[in-house]
Amino acid sequence: MEQKNKGELKDLKYNEMLKKKIEKLKKKRNAVIIVHNYQRDEVQEIADISGDSLALSQAAVRTDSEVIVFCGVQFMAESASILNPGKTVLLPVKEAGCPLADMITPEKLRLKKNEHPGAAVVCYVNSSAEVKAESDIACTSSNAIEVVRSLKEKQVIFVPDKNLGRYVQSQVPEKEIILWEGFCPTHIRVQEEDIVRSKEAHPGAEVIAHPECNPEVLALSDHICSTGGMFAYVKGSKSKEFIISTECGMLYKLQKDNPGKSFYLPTLKLVCANMKLITLGWVAHSLENLVYEVKVSDDIREKARKTLERMLAVTARKG
Repeated sequence: MEQKNKGELKDLKYNEMLKKKIEKLKKKRNAVIIVHNYQRDEVQEIADISGDSLALSQAAVRTDSEVIVFCGVQFMAESASILNPGKTVLLPVKEAGCPLADMITPEKLRLKKNEHPGAAVVCYVNSSAEVKAESDIACTSSNAIEVVRSLKEKQVIFVPDKNLGRYVQSQVPEKEIILWEGFCPTHIRVQEEDIVRSKEAHPGAEVIAHPECNPEVLALSDHICSTGGMFAYVKGSKSKEFIISTECGMLYKLQKDNPGKSFYLPTLKLVCANMKLITLGWVAHSLENLVYEVKVSDDIREKARKTLERMLAVTARKG
């Protein structure tokens, strides 16, 4: 036990050293550190801006910094680069990808568009720049319902997450949603029996689920929303206990912002390996060496930018 405590103390000292180094490098590079809610706790601690995909897309547009260090995954850094062509966008670990985004390609999307020539294409931000370039408008889990409602077309091709698409269909019945057979490998790990078991263990807890979860899980939930929506809901709720059906990184800020409340995961399988690749060491390395820069070719960037800006315009009208 004593040896373990010494090891933990050593790790804490090393992390503090890295945080100081990152702070110095950040000033030197005129950089901003943008961090997704699913990142490691210690990475969230150094964030200048943290949030869900929508909040980070908006933050990327507003920042005045010359360098954006994006602690997330590839598609997020691409979006930041698309919206900020004159800035240097860094992804600290170039292997940090998204299996959901990889489930659709621009070639396959073009074939689907040919099958439904009158349909609008809504792409979840969890998609590549090339897929965004083939789409009419983007969405996040925060604004997917508003985005679909904003379209004049009655038929909508929704890519690539089928569970989010099903949820949108349930909220916008006047539209015909054509689903893509993609899914989040993390969120589908939550099963109906996990929720039942968690509710039995914590009978007074509210169940909050991300719309990427399976329909059976959503049916047992008290509230369905994006990660950003979870923060707002928990803050306003009179409940003291919550079962959180999304990636485990969410618990860090939920607990930090709500010290008098308790949070539980329905299963310990809610870990996105790609989101956990970035460490403080990689952030320091990224700032020190200006790696790994994420760029999007001009032709793709221009088309994808319009797709993202249409989404942001819908969100601005709602606000």
